Amino acid sequence: MYQEFIKIPKERIAVLIGTKGKDKRFLEKHTQTKIQVDSKEGTVTLSGEDSFQLFLAKNVIKAVGRGFSPNASLELLGDDKILEVINIQEFSGKSKDKFIRLKSRIIGSEGKARKTIQLLTNTNIMIYGKTIGIIGEAESVIKAKKSIETLLLGSKHGTVYSKLERSKK
Repeated sequence: MYQEFIKIPKERIAVLIGTKGKDKRFLEKHTQTKIQVDSKEGTVTLSGEDSFQLFLAKNVIKAVGRGFSPNASLELLGDDKILEVINIQEFSGKSKDKFIRLKSRIIGSEGKARKTIQLLTNTNIMIYGKTIGIIGEAESVIKAKKSIETLLLGSKHGTVYSKLERSKK
């Protein structure tokens, strides 16, 4: 019997569980795991016989905790999908102003920057709290992560988009 613990924001617990526990039961069924949720602490305890299935369930829960919908998170049950999380504070340091500016750069005006990177890399990108989550096929996630990190380091949006368009061809 394997066991894993994962902490997610308390406000994401209800999303993980779903209406009348539907999403939690679906995840338990498809990963052959048992999920226990401590909604006061935001702690999720996973247990199961298969360590790989436990790993998959943990990734789905982590994605829900990073702001993805249960449906988007369930993509991680597919063989070819991965989750990557970037901590914006690693680029902004302790400066709150710099953090807000960097987060805004990734979102873009009316969400345009995020949408453009999603389209050019065929990934799903979620900006939540202090992190940026990316779900997609490994190669696409690597491209999206590199593009986002390049923006966080100060490159122009156009430069990043051009590079993505070239690599797509």
